[in-house]
Amino acid sequence: MEEDKELEKLKQKKLNEIINKIKIQHSQENPRMILKSKLVDRGEEVLEIAEKSYPNETKAIIKKLSELIKQGKIQNSISGGELLSLFRNLGLNFSVSTSISVSKDGKITSLSDKLKNKE
Repeated sequence: MEEDKELEKLKQKKLNEIINKIKIQHSQENPRMILKSKLVDRGEEVLEIAEKSYPNETKAIIKKLSELIKQGKIQNSISGGELLSLFRNLGLNFSVSTSISVSKDGKITSLSDKLKNKE
């Protein structure tokens, strides 16, 4: 019987150590990496441009978004357009270069080149 109690104490101690390691890992996770795991389309590109344009503000936004992701309040993916919209709604205006391409007969050309050739 005493061996069973000793074994249970050892199991509990080991379990507590594992739980503490997991807590430490979660507390040390990089907020930017948490956010990047949810970004799709051109989300990473928008994030990088935002960091260059507004480094301090973007850092605070990344922290808050990562907290919301960890809490499960943000479960879906975040597209580049949605992220850009968020920054603009917060008053952080910057531009992201955009191009439109057209595919015809297996060739991809930019819309501007296509329009130039028709003139």
